[in-house]
Amino acid sequence: MAADFGVVVNLLHFQGDGGTGFDLLPSQLVVAGWTGRDAAAIEHHIEELAAIGVRRPSSVPLYYRMSRRLLTQDDALEMLGTATSGEAEPVLLRHGGRWWLTIGSDHTDRAVETYSVAVSKQLCAKPLAHHAWAWDDVAATADTLTLHSEIFEHGQWVPYQDGLLAHIRPLQSLVDGLPPDVPVADGLLLFCGTLGAIPRADGAGIRPAERMRIELIDTAGGRRITHEYAVLPLPLVA
Repeated sequence: MAADFGVVVNLLHFQGDGGTGFDLLPSQLVVAGWTGRDAAAIEHHIEELAAIGVRRPSSVPLYYRMSRRLLTQDDALEMLGTATSGEAEPVLLRHGGRWWLTIGSDHTDRAVETYSVAVSKQLCAKPLAHHAWAWDDVAATADTLTLHSEIFEHGQWVPYQDGLLAHIRPLQSLVDGLPPDVPVADGLLLFCGTLGAIPRADGAGIRPAERMRIELIDTAGGRRITHEYAVLPLPLVA
């Protein structure tokens, strides 16, 4: 369990099915990276990031330990400069002795990412949706859930990511692979990886945008979790 030391942490609130809700005080934040289920998918994402100058990972998957203060459910994020962008990810969170599933964005500073992935992630807030599903209710069919995102650019919403969770390592395997120094306890949040960006007509893949919409879709169950947020760039001052 992370020590407090007077650190101010956002209290998160989630709405479950049936109108139930709960508050969560984050104790740990872990972001899993390079979580593609097959080698081709992983290599695609590595090459996608290499195109913007990001070094290859030392191993896969990787577990980045992040400050829990980064977590937010705000609908607008202030970011330094204009070189940041988001990635929709399924997020497992631990509450009441059980896992819950929601969606978040691993917003990242792409300029800093070219020399340190870990630092680039630590620099940006991590937005989360306000709804969550009990993991026990969706675990058996998790591979059929759709991860989808859109970005607002040039005055319109365009698809940015789209695919089944079947393209990501089984979420339970990511939990099972957590490092020994990450205790599975209430307040733990685990970002579980992402999908590659859909290239624009000009070939641009990962790119910044003024707004992002992220969705986790349960087609069989007729439900979805959605969150939208704006990116407010702050000036870079030398």
